[in-house]
Amino acid sequence: MIDFTKFILIFLVSFSICGVLVVARNLYMPLLRSRDDIGARQALHCDITPRLGGVGIILAAALAMLIIPQSLSRIFGMFAISLVPVVLAGLAEDLGYRVAPRGRLLAAASSCLFMIFMLNVWVAATGVAALDYVLRLALVAIPVTMLWCTGICHGFNLIDGVNGLTAGLGIVIATGLWWIARENGQDTLALFSFALIPALLGFILFNWPLGRIFLGDAGAYGIGHILVWLSILLAMHVPQATMMGLSLMFFWPAADTLLAMHRRWYQGKPVDAPDRMHFHQFTYRLLSQFGGNRLSARAMNSLTGLVILPFAAMPVVAAVMLYDAPYLALAAWAMFGALFVLSYVWGVRVFKNRTFRPVRPFKVLTPAE
Repeated sequence: MIDFTKFILIFLVSFSICGVLVVARNLYMPLLRSRDDIGARQALHCDITPRLGGVGIILAAALAMLIIPQSLSRIFGMFAISLVPVVLAGLAEDLGYRVAPRGRLLAAASSCLFMIFMLNVWVAATGVAALDYVLRLALVAIPVTMLWCTGICHGFNLIDGVNGLTAGLGIVIATGLWWIARENGQDTLALFSFALIPALLGFILFNWPLGRIFLGDAGAYGIGHILVWLSILLAMHVPQATMMGLSLMFFWPAADTLLAMHRRWYQGKPVDAPDRMHFHQFTYRLLSQFGGNRLSARAMNSLTGLVILPFAAMPVVAAVMLYDAPYLALAAWAMFGALFVLSYVWGVRVFKNRTFRPVRPFKVLTPAE
């Protein structure tokens, strides 16, 4: 049974911390190490904005780990400790201490490795016979688990470029995990999954639509770590659940990451080089052209997140329906993958050719604008 008093408390922790960070921004922002966020190649905002929203979410999630029922107390204790490397690396980046992408990936891998060896849990089966034959060897399964978890953490960071998208998708995935856990009698996992919703809501009220605070690397990597490991724990505790089915929930960050790697490799660039051609970035420009650049940059940023979120949520809905049907889930992966690539190619072509109607060319906003 859900005790809504506890979840209101979780919401208030997240909301209060994010609120203080927004209100007091003029007091602490000058104390942070300077960083040219606005001038960054991948930036779509035009105001200097705090990147510490993830602090509120992670602390609220940590509180949830303390107030859930004690049946899985050891697991959630290890869970809380495992957040330290990945969150600290992301927080250092958010505070202006440059942490290269490889450093953040290493921190995410360390957090994953901690969970694997402290809980003796990894992805040993997907529900697809050919894959499971390979994963039966721990020497294969453990690196695959690390690659999957680290990639998803990084993927959440890559899609965190417009207001509301990453936190909104986090809410959708947490809801899906809650539903599956509840339907299969896993009350503790269900309660914790549900507790992530108010933690994310406390942040998103400041992030969308006005963009007063950003998630930051600590928040994006931390949310990715929590959600992907919840799915692994759910697969471990629910015999009917398969990792192939549950992995569909993470289709959007996974697809965006793989597409970015291919795009940079094709262009002869390092795979960790920043660019301005992520799905949300070209969608922002496409919407700007459709709208004739009539909306402000902030309004267009929030509109982009609102437009993309339903599409990012579709694989999550499919995962809830197919979590116990691995081969159908694999087919869904192929279908969503084809749609993702085709829509990306079409959108980029339309943007470059401006085939829909003539509008004023998109221009990159400067801080002064």
